[in-house]
Formats: sequence, C-alpha cells, structure tokens
Amino acid sequence: MLKTGVAAVWASLWMLGIPAMSWSASVGDRYPADQYWIGRGQGDLTKGGVVCRRVAELAARADLARQIRVLIKERLTDRVRERSGREPEQDIELIREEIVEEYLQGVEIVDVRVDEGSQACFVTAVMSKNQTSGSTPSSTPR
Repeated sequence: MLKTGVAAVWASLWMLGIPAMSWSASVGDRYPADQYWIGRGQGDLTKGGVVCRRVAELAARADLARQIRVLIKERLTDRVRERSGREPEQDIELIREEIVEEYLQGVEIVDVRVDEGSQACFVTAVMSKNQTSGSTPSSTPR
C-alpha cells in the first residue's frame, strides 16, 4: 500500500509538470552560486503530494526573495518596574519581524525530492542573478 501511495505522489508531481531530470546531479553544480540565487523549501507529505509540493514551492520562492531583499523591523521595549520597598525589576522585550515584498520573475523549480522516512518533500528553486537589479543581498533595517 505504501508503494502505491508513493507512486501516486510521483505521478501527481509528474502531472504538475515537474521536469524529468537527473536526480543524482547536484543543483550547485548545475547552478553556480555566483550566477544564480538558490532557494529551498520543505513541505509536509502527510498532507498529500500536491499540497506538500505547493507548500515547499512557496517556501522555496520565499527563500529566494529573502536573499534578494528583506525589510527587517525591530522594536525594543525596556520596562523598569519599581515598587515601594523592593528592588526595581527590568523587563526587555525585542520583537523582530522580517517582511519580504518582491515580485520574482524567471524562477525555475529545478529539483523536487520526496523523503518517505521524514514524510517531507523538498523543492529547490533557482533564479538568475541577472533578473535582479543588484547582485548582492541587502537588508534595510528600520
């Protein structure tokens, strides 16, 4: 029964248009880091093959966008509480938020892997660095 389920997952991935490629070839060999942004994502296979692939693909695209431009917001709150007759108490709270707002063009899904042992699927997406205006990642703290 398990082999039938795996075959169904692979069949559904094939039907979604995943390219037939050499699974043993390394993505890093085919897409050098100096020419391509490489993003990786992971999905939960227990939700089904199609959902797993879609979640992993979205995570890989978000990983790509995060490398190109990320808006980082930080808010630091320092509270000192004083009560009569007692030592003052200090509470420091740091909230960090990452926001990715990028429209990605030319993204290719180049690798999809299913790991039955961990019940996960993995997607690798690449995008040529020529597609972006800058060639180095940047972050804008506010």
